[in-house]
Amino acid sequence: MSNDGIRLAKRVAEQAACSRAEAERYIAGGGVSVDGAVVEDPATRVTPAQSVVLLPGASAEEAPPVTILLHKPAGMNAGVGARGTSALDCLTQETLVLGGHGQPRFLKRHLARLTLCTPLETDASGLLVYTQDFRVLRKLLDDGERVEHEYVVEVSGGIAENGLALLNHGLNFSGKPVNPMKVSWQSEGRLRFAAKGMRPGQIEHMCAAVGLTVTDIKRLRVGRMSMGGVPAGQWRYLTEYERF
Repeated sequence: MSNDGIRLAKRVAEQAACSRAEAERYIAGGGVSVDGAVVEDPATRVTPAQSVVLLPGASAEEAPPVTILLHKPAGMNAGVGARGTSALDCLTQETLVLGGHGQPRFLKRHLARLTLCTPLETDASGLLVYTQDFRVLRKLLDDGERVEHEYVVEVSGGIAENGLALLNHGLNFSGKPVNPMKVSWQSEGRLRFAAKGMRPGQIEHMCAAVGLTVTDIKRLRVGRMSMGGVPAGQWRYLTEYERF
């Protein structure tokens, strides 16, 4: 955009006969195009020759916060240690899985001020939850001990006698007893964990305590929300009718 001209918010306010604050919300919500391209920055400068259009369905209401469900590939960092590039790098418009009822339209602001609610080891893969919504933060962080997470864990080695029972209840982690959980064999070499209050490193520690070596961890579900059909490295929005 040219440095000449006036701020886009002023131009929209004049055209739409609304306040500057309303104009800024129209723009930030993706409701304004300049020369055919949506512009989300109210401070963008426009010249009289440029076409500024208030798009159909544009709203002057504050854009609601979003929650993002990402299928993290193994090797990317998700809040545990410093190894690996950030899983946030997966969040682009190109990696958004489109479709589905109730999905908001993509805005650049959706990728700002996100909080990771569900840390995961770098070598693990699976569901991550990022949010701008304080209600989701409260549910997954403040009340996180009540939310069940489900994992599929690939293991090698021979399990100790009574090892499965110990995985379900009877082990310690970081000097404290582990909460009872549901652990079962899915197939040879593959365990399913369904647990509340799981900590990074806990699954590997528990498996080692019963003679097993973890070769792969994948988180399938957080509360009621699963990855569904989201491929590795891609993401989708939590819709307004979905709940953890």
